[in-house]
Amino acid sequence: MMTVSRSPVGFPRISARVRILLWLLVVMAVALGAVAVTVRSILQRDVDHRISQLLTQETGEFANFVPQGVDPDTGGRFDTADRLLRIYLQRQYADPDEELLGLTGPAGDRPDVIRQRRDLPPDTALWRDTDALTRIRAAEDSFGTLERPQGELRWAKVEIGPSAGGQPGAFVVAFHPERERAVADKTFWMLLALSGVALLMTTGIGWAVAGRILAPVRLVRTTAAELTEQDLTRRIPVEGRDDIAALAETFNAMLDRLERAFAAQRVFVDDAGHELRTPITIVRGHLELMGDDPADREETVRLVTDELDRMSRIVEDLLLLAGAERPDFVRPEPVQLAELTADVFVKVRTLGEREWVLDGVADREVRLDPQRMTQAMVQLAQNAVQHTVPGQRIRIGSRAVDSRAEGDRIELYVADHGPGIPPEDAEVIFERFRRGTSRRGTRTSGAGLGLAIVKAIAEGHHGGVELRRTDGGGATFVLTLETDT
Repeated sequence: MMTVSRSPVGFPRISARVRILLWLLVVMAVALGAVAVTVRSILQRDVDHRISQLLTQETGEFANFVPQGVDPDTGGRFDTADRLLRIYLQRQYADPDEELLGLTGPAGDRPDVIRQRRDLPPDTALWRDTDALTRIRAAEDSFGTLERPQGELRWAKVEIGPSAGGQPGAFVVAFHPERERAVADKTFWMLLALSGVALLMTTGIGWAVAGRILAPVRLVRTTAAELTEQDLTRRIPVEGRDDIAALAETFNAMLDRLERAFAAQRVFVDDAGHELRTPITIVRGHLELMGDDPADREETVRLVTDELDRMSRIVEDLLLLAGAERPDFVRPEPVQLAELTADVFVKVRTLGEREWVLDGVADREVRLDPQRMTQAMVQLAQNAVQHTVPGQRIRIGSRAVDSRAEGDRIELYVADHGPGIPPEDAEVIFERFRRGTSRRGTRTSGAGLGLAIVKAIAEGHHGGVELRRTDGGGATFVLTLETDT
């Protein structure tokens, strides 16, 4: 049944299925109507052409008979027009809608009629219509059309001159085209009837086919209407390899992304709430217990300020991670990798009293965002400082890797010789607010966003970050970038 809904402004909204069917019916109706009209026009033209040929043929045959005809009674030429017309008409056979007549007498007078024995309807026979015969006899043209109340009449005539002592005459061929044209009209109406049946069949078939083709689209609409933030598990079955199947696949892929995004959002909000709840509780508790003693008030203000600073850093890191989804998060430009590595080494040496080593530099030009890459390397160096003790070695470097299996790439790395990272923590340390199940080294007050920021920067360069074991013990973080980034 027809699907009609209301648009937001109150106008009826017709479904795509109905619109497709209506357009199909309109196009087919116009096409079938044009075919029927064209066929009728061709048939009518053929009728007119055949009548013209018949009139020309009949008058031509009579014109040839006039000088060559022989009177069977005398063996010589015909001596009167009356005798000529009678003998000729006896030898002719007319078509069903054709009349062959002989007219004798002066033009303008009421002619005498010589006719064949024919079973024509009395009301249409020309030989009974004296007025029409007089008009044809008096006409100057040899061919013409006569409009009568009984119907149209096509005619042609051949004049016969008077013989010695005789009267002039004329041979007349008359054709009644009504029956021929009725056949054309009948064919026309039959085509229209068949077109109507075809339209009805097309309506049924088109409705079923359009419904089958658009079923995934309707399923997309109903699925989208039923989706909620709590339930993103519904998917559309994909059948075939057409555009509708591609639409279903695209919609399912979008739902996959939405489901992952909502899941990550829920985890993110839960973790963020958990991380921010602790400093808020600490601040509230100290403020509630703060006394009038100046020393106590100073210590409380110091603790509150420290917690507020930590909350501010968490918020800034969250904003940075949120901005990682934007296309302009990184702004690549040509950079000399050796110069970038040396600058990072100089900057991180002030992070702590460690044995800083510039392990190696790659002398080549690459496209990357120098500020974001410096931020990532400094974050990795800060992470290494937090999990080592004074005097331990931390190596900073970059290198180019040419691998037939993996392709050309560059690597920037920070390697420390601290306690390392347990295997069970290696898979979660790059997630937001995840610090691992055990600490390596001294306890820190970070929110677990540093390595997540490093990962976001690497992925913004279409690369990645890896955790590897350091020879001799420790952890090595490697930023891997393709050379065409």
